[in-house]
Amino acid sequence: MKRIFSLIAAVVLATTAMAQVAVDSPVSRVRIGGYMGSRIDDCIEHRVKAQDVDHLVEPFRHQNESSRWQSEFWGKWIQGAIASYRYNRDPELYEIIRKGAEALMATQLENGYIGNYAEEHQLKQWDVWGRKYSALGLIAWYDLSGDERALTSATRLIDHLMTQVGSGKVSIISTGNYRGMASASILEPVVYLYKRTGEKRFLDFANYIVEQLNSEEGPQLITKAIDEVAVANRFPHPQSWFSRENGQKAYEMMSCYEGLLEMYKITGNTLLLSVVEKTVGHIIREEINVAGSGSAFECWYGGAERQTLSTYHTMETCVTFTWMQLCNRLLQLTGNALYADYIEITAYNALMASLKDDASQIAKYSPLEGWRTEGEEQCGMHINCCNANGPRAFALLPQYAYQVAGNAIRVNLYAESEATMTLAQRKPLEVTLRQKTTYPVEDRIEIEVDPARKSSFAVAVRIPSWSKIARVEVNGVEQRGVMQGAYLPIEREWQKGDKIVVTLDLRARLIELNDHQAIVRGPVVFARDSRFGDGFVDETSVIQSKDGYVELTAVDSSFAWMSFTAPAVLGTDLEGNGMANKIHICDFSSAGNEWDKTQRYRVWLPKTLNVQNMPYVPYNH
Repeated sequence: MKRIFSLIAAVVLATTAMAQVAVDSPVSRVRIGGYMGSRIDDCIEHRVKAQDVDHLVEPFRHQNESSRWQSEFWGKWIQGAIASYRYNRDPELYEIIRKGAEALMATQLENGYIGNYAEEHQLKQWDVWGRKYSALGLIAWYDLSGDERALTSATRLIDHLMTQVGSGKVSIISTGNYRGMASASILEPVVYLYKRTGEKRFLDFANYIVEQLNSEEGPQLITKAIDEVAVANRFPHPQSWFSRENGQKAYEMMSCYEGLLEMYKITGNTLLLSVVEKTVGHIIREEINVAGSGSAFECWYGGAERQTLSTYHTMETCVTFTWMQLCNRLLQLTGNALYADYIEITAYNALMASLKDDASQIAKYSPLEGWRTEGEEQCGMHINCCNANGPRAFALLPQYAYQVAGNAIRVNLYAESEATMTLAQRKPLEVTLRQKTTYPVEDRIEIEVDPARKSSFAVAVRIPSWSKIARVEVNGVEQRGVMQGAYLPIEREWQKGDKIVVTLDLRARLIELNDHQAIVRGPVVFARDSRFGDGFVDETSVIQSKDGYVELTAVDSSFAWMSFTAPAVLGTDLEGNGMANKIHICDFSSAGNEWDKTQRYRVWLPKTLNVQNMPYVPYNH
């Protein structure tokens, strides 16, 4: 462990001069249409703008809390609101954000504290976690508005914290729950402050937090990753679930790894990137389910293998968002197209399913079977963590859709859309891309390339890992080198009117796990829904397939974005020669979207056992 920290410290000291601010994206404008675009717009209008922001600020005006987390809601909401404004440039939303930021800054105490905890209870429970969100929100407002008061306020907030925790003071990982992960996730805004101010004390504090994150008393995020320990098995099962001893808390763990990625950006220490990628690999293999999310009771639990079981409190939306954000940061850093695949699957399934049909609420949990429901009001306030945090995931999608890496444009999201970006050539080049498609309803994506002048650069189109068949054409000429799970970089001299056509494999795939079956078409998972009125959604069945693919027939639906019928032999009676029935299925995001408990849906359909097909197992004496 000492060797690991010597490496961290050496790289930090050698790269102190690397601090810089890079908050402006080369992608200046994105507009998304179609189903996904409408859901983003609905979330902004009916969830983000509808929020009573003064209600979120009110707890900060009264330092009388001892244990609860009211102080996270403002910071979560304002980050989602700012990202939403960067997308739609709505002047009304800007004013809501400005008033909310100024209201929070007005609550700052003389000593720099922003929070709602009584002085004798500071550093306990969720206090430092709440300060993290306040700092993140203030820095985001500074980046958007240039208001120096916000940066000063965030600086004073962290300076005050450093008078309370640090070397020779209270250990940061001794505060709060989950082996200190909630408190230590404040690493992220501390790094941001260093990047924006260049003040070495923030880098020193960040390095201290990294050391604490790997200490014996803490979550050991570096050594556990190096040792390839599964995220659900890093510590013994806690006797008290919501407590300090629980080291499996998914959201807080990923938040700390995001902080380590931000440290990697300023230090160049590849160890930090490596441990994040190792951990993400474990999350993918062991935790992420068919809908692209994970967790139960907000913790890792080996959920990939157990996803067919009826499970309490699965797929918390805070986990869904943080998973998407972590993947997006890795995508930006590595250019690995698989991270873009994971985001797409999560977006179309777990995320879209969390938003009520009228966009007024975001579900706290989105199980793979049952019904959707409102999360509880938390901390005596008319909001909960996921209603505050969920909009950040919707606002992340435009940031993910198109990205620039050097002289290349990555097309990550296929959807009706238009984006303008600037390539840093000797003379900066503005390029607009326009997509015409109904994907993932249909398989064809047309991308019109419109550079401000004739110029050479690359457009990298993503070939999803699930698409066994894919075709890419440029101006009618088929391109070579198409590979699943990778970008196809098309480098040429582009001019106005050039067109890329991508055709993907939208055959419906049958997935089997633990004697259950699920249907996936492209990135979209499907479910039975009782509103179709075609039988008992929990009934056993054998879905009919050929070579792993299911023949679907499109049908109309009054409540679903996409709906089909699929052939399946239902129940346990084969007296009718096992003739297949047509069962209705819809996209998982539409299943149960009215949040009515009289309506039930199910993704994993239990498979009827046929003993005629059981393998012979010789008796072993």
